Formats: sequence, C-alpha cells, structure tokens
Amino acid sequence: MMASKKKKESKPQKLIVWIVSTFVICMAALIFISSSSSTTVEALQVENQPYLGKDDAPVQIVEFGDYKCPICKKFHEQFVPQIQKDFVETGVAKFYFVNYSFINVDSIRSAKFAEAVYKELGNDVFWKFHHLLFEGQPEDSKYERMDVYTEEFLENTLKEIVTEEEANKVVASFQQEEAETAWEEDMKQANDLNITGTPTIYVNGQKFEGNSYNDLKGMVEEAIEGE
Repeated sequence: MMASKKKKESKPQKLIVWIVSTFVICMAALIFISSSSSTTVEALQVENQPYLGKDDAPVQIVEFGDYKCPICKKFHEQFVPQIQKDFVETGVAKFYFVNYSFINVDSIRSAKFAEAVYKELGNDVFWKFHHLLFEGQPEDSKYERMDVYTEEFLENTLKEIVTEEEANKVVASFQQEEAETAWEEDMKQANDLNITGTPTIYVNGQKFEGNSYNDLKGMVEEAIEGE
C-alpha cells in the first residue's frame, strides 16, 4: 500500500493511482504467476477448508484468493467452471479456497463473514455464498471504496440463499468473531508461503506458474499421473 501524500490528490490523480496499484497487485494473478520464493511445499493445510469434489479425489488444487480482487472474479467465472468440469466432476481433484485478504477492509470483512457461513451452515452453503460474493463484486470505478462489502450487504446477500434464522445464526457468529481463528490461519499460511498476489494456485503443493488454462490443465494431469 502506498504511503499517503501530504498534498491532497485530485480525483483524476487518485483514479490513476488506484488503477496502477490495482494492476500491480493483480498483474501476477492475471497470468497466474505470483512471486513466492518457494514453488513447492510438503503439504498445504487444507483439512478444515471448504472444497469442491469427492473426499477421495487424489489431486489437490488450492486457490488463495481475495473477494475484492477483480482477477479472482475472472478466475472464478472463467476457470473454476472448467476445473469443475475437467477434474472435480470426474473425481480426480478437489478444489479448495483459502483466504488471502490483502486489498482493503472489505476483503477482510467478507472473508471473515464467509468463514462464519462455512462454520455455521457448512460447505454447500459456503460455495453458494462464495459465488454470490464474486457476482456482487463492484465495478472497477467503485473498486477503491472500502464500504461495499458492509455487514448489511453480506447479510442481505446470504439471505438470498438461506432462511432468516440461518442468516441470523451466521451474523451472530461473525459479530462474536467466532471465525477469526480460521481467517487468521489462512493468512498465516499465505504469509508463510510468501504469497503476494491473488489468485495464487497450488497443485499438490506445487505453485502454478503457467500462463493459461491449458498450462494448469497440463499440470493437474501430470499430478494425476504421479498418483
């Protein structure tokens, strides 16, 4: 994050700064490359993470993401459906989502709320809510705002898919910070891996450094062969 300047910037200048900053923090994700100092780890901690797929699927695909990152939104819309079709639905891979909330306070608030959804209502509801968060991500012109993913917005979004009683349960859990530990564990793991951008993808503990879906597909297929 850039340090604040003494002189107040004009609105056009602020917009330019925002565009440049957004490009820098998400540029690596755009071509599926991040600057982690290590490309392979022995094991990622995903035992208590939400995932898509069968319990016995041999390959592990892990995304570290931020609900405010526009590249994560594109990844969710364009690539996750392909991952589901090619690997999740065929039973060869599990797809996990782990929070790396680094853009602004909206990122943190939405991640913690999603953790509360997962804790209180389970995996299936989490993924429906996860989808709605990316679907409701603001346009770029509103990207610098930090009051989009408010608690009211998150609660109303959740109520699109659950009862009021279930939503109230999640809100209470969120307000009592019962999901705080889960979020902190996500952030610690991301920081331990030196992750600096989103989405960052790992396949069976190896960081993906390709630049297309075909590259990712090839990496997953190699992991399948290695099982």
